[in-house]
Order: sequence, then structure tokens, then C-alpha cells
Amino acid sequence: QVQLVESGGGLVQAGGSLRLACAASGRALRTLAMGWFRQVPGKERELVAAINWSGDNTYLADSAKGRFTISVDNAKTTIYLNLNNLKPDDTAVYYCAASDRGVGLPSLVDYWGQGTQVSVSS
Repeated sequence: QVQLVESGGGLVQAGGSLRLACAASGRALRTLAMGWFRQVPGKERELVAAINWSGDNTYLADSAKGRFTISVDNAKTTIYLNLNNLKPDDTAVYYCAASDRGVGLPSLVDYWGQGTQVSVSS
């Protein structure tokens, strides 16, 4: 089993920044792909960013490129999602995800965090 605990969400004005953290614990983690999804009511969860534990393989959705960055701290077994130049459309619940099969789709995810709310006001 793997436990994922998110933190760092909140309410910011458009143009502001937040840093989300996902602390992972449990079984051996290095074989897991890690990612951040987001979801708004009535829509499916969408992948925002992904990373492996060595940090040398990353993915950013088109909506995140140029504004968000994903990183990993192996010593803390924590992944981070830095959200910059936030827009009202970024308002969503952000979920940390982990999987042995990759995190390209929500259906592939084996473990989910509880989610953290990000709200961006205009």
C-alpha cells in the first residue's frame, strides 16, 4: 500500500502562485510513476503533470506548460507542483496520484491522495 498526503492548496488571486506538496509513504516507491490530476465538478479528472522518482522524466499538460513545474525530493519522498501565474480556469481540486502502470489516465492510477482545493479569483 501507498499513502499520499497532499498539502498547499488555497485561495489566491489571478496571477498568484501556490506550491502543492504530496508526501508519499508505504511500500517501495521508486517503481511508481507520480502525477498530479485536477478535477472540477461535472468533469473528468485531467492529468496536469507527471514525474518519475529520479526526476529525469517529466510531463506537463499543454495548459500547464510555461506556468507549472513538477519536481521531486527523494529524501522527503515528496513531489511538488509549483503553480505560477494562476488563472481562474485553474480552480479545481488537485489530486496526487501514483501507479505502477503510469499515470497517463485516471483508470491507470493505483493510489490517490485525498485532494487539495485550489481556488483562483479574478
